[in-house]
Amino acid sequence: MVLRIFLRQVITLCCGLLWLAPVALWAQPLEAGVPGTGARDVTPHWAWLQDASNRRTLEQVQQAYASGQFTAAQGAETALSFGFTPSAYWLRLALHNPADQASAQMLEIANPRISSVEFYAPDATGIYRAVRTGGDQPFATRAVANRQFVLPLELAPHTLQVIYLRVQSTIGLIVPGQLWPAQDFAHHVRNDYTVQAGYFGIAVAMLLFNLMLFIALRDRIYLLYAAYVVCALLTIASKNGLAAEFLWPDTLVWSNFSYFASASMALLALTAFTRDMLSTATALPRMDRLLRALMGVHLLAPVVYWLAIRTVAPLTIAVFMLTTLVLIGVGLWCVFKCMRSAYIYTGAFVLLFAGGMMTLMRTLGWLPTNVFTVNGMQLGSSLEMMLLAFALADRFNLLRREKLQAQRALMQTLQTTERQLTQRVEERTQQLQILNDKLEALTLVDDLTGVANRRQFDQVLHKEWLRMERLRQPLALLMLDVDWFKPFNDHYGHQAGDQCLRAVATAVACLSRTSDLVARYGGEEFVLIAPATDSESAMALARRACEAVQALALEHVRSDKGVITISVGVAALASGTGHTAEELLRAADAALYQAKAWGRNQAVLAGGF
Repeated sequence: MVLRIFLRQVITLCCGLLWLAPVALWAQPLEAGVPGTGARDVTPHWAWLQDASNRRTLEQVQQAYASGQFTAAQGAETALSFGFTPSAYWLRLALHNPADQASAQMLEIANPRISSVEFYAPDATGIYRAVRTGGDQPFATRAVANRQFVLPLELAPHTLQVIYLRVQSTIGLIVPGQLWPAQDFAHHVRNDYTVQAGYFGIAVAMLLFNLMLFIALRDRIYLLYAAYVVCALLTIASKNGLAAEFLWPDTLVWSNFSYFASASMALLALTAFTRDMLSTATALPRMDRLLRALMGVHLLAPVVYWLAIRTVAPLTIAVFMLTTLVLIGVGLWCVFKCMRSAYIYTGAFVLLFAGGMMTLMRTLGWLPTNVFTVNGMQLGSSLEMMLLAFALADRFNLLRREKLQAQRALMQTLQTTERQLTQRVEERTQQLQILNDKLEALTLVDDLTGVANRRQFDQVLHKEWLRMERLRQPLALLMLDVDWFKPFNDHYGHQAGDQCLRAVATAVACLSRTSDLVARYGGEEFVLIAPATDSESAMALARRACEAVQALALEHVRSDKGVITISVGVAALASGTGHTAEELLRAADAALYQAKAWGRNQAVLAGGF
């Protein structure tokens, strides 16, 4: 009886094992590695189940596995790729520790942009405990402070432990998994963060370099490139999880929204930079309109991402690829047109776009997940920044050469203009001097008679007085007045009076020496300054003047002489007498009145000198 019961249990167990054979074929457990062996890819050991309702519990999932509803991860190389799907996926992983001692392991899901990640692992009592985290959750929800999603595991000796993982994402769902010995993972994290720090250090150096160039040169192209670098850094920081860890660790941030938004802003700044770098507005006007349209799309894109990122995510990747191809095409076309700046630009951005394309195609599941596709953006961006630094330096040198050439040309033009201007100034100065001399002469000449005016008389009298005192020579002054001029003017008219004054002035001037000055003192009065002339010579000159005017025979019916005559007052003195020029003038005027009182047409010498 006992034997019969034993045989029945053995047959039942064998049948159960035969029924589970298909499951066992693809649900092979993964052995825990020992320190020094590095990471082990868990992808071939996953079994997965699609949860279209997004409502299944862990118990329901376990029952689904028992009933054979899971699918083996056949053909997956380094990551499970489910594409763009709203469904949640459950993953099952069996881990085996064949060693005699406990093994500390780290399960890493190397995609920080998965929106929701839930780990289910049994504790020491066999009860499953959940760790709920994800890209759309605060950083503090993670079991390990790392940019990736990491679950620490403690495997007892000679045990089999089953891990469940629930993942869901608003964009393309890719699940790369690795199992690390705890010590190896610590070394990996150190090296990983060192690489990330090196990349961001290069980017920040390029950012500061271009900002300094912008401040020095005031060329907006450097500011556009700096804006592109900032947006690219935010894009990569959002993509690799560093933004969630260091920029907003305690805030609920939608990692995929920040990634797509910063990527659009980076492409916006890059397109604006391209337009300036390659001068597409003038070199390629039609293509420039397309570039401006793409800039408008990327400018409005963040609003669309916020409202419906799950719906537009596939289209957004297509727009990213289109923008990439257009920018490369513009660069190649400018290379074809032999534009100097296009050569380095195209080489730099082909490397950047190649890295970006690898990342995008990995997201779409077209490329496998490996070190190049995961870090393609950082690799391409680093190479691009170094090459573009040469391009901007070349642009700076070119601008400096053009500036020096322009300065030399401007200097030559200024020198030529200066010579021409100097010549013109000299010519104008000579002309102005001539005009000034003429004007000065006009201001010193009486308009009516053509002899000196009162102003010139005052200047010459002062000058001759100083010379008389310096040279100890005599000075004579003659004051002349036309006799009965007002009756003449009233009888014959003003025109005849003007002609009379001109004739008298001419007659007196003809008698004077070159050193003498004849001036119209006012009205019908004239004065004559005779330097180095004593009283006797002055009286002789005065008498000749009276005779010369009378000899003109200008009819004057109102005069008892019948013709125009003049009366002359003479004053002469020697230096050192203590008199002044004003006293000399008053003496000559008094002598003139005396001559008029004695019957006119005569000269009278002033006494008292």
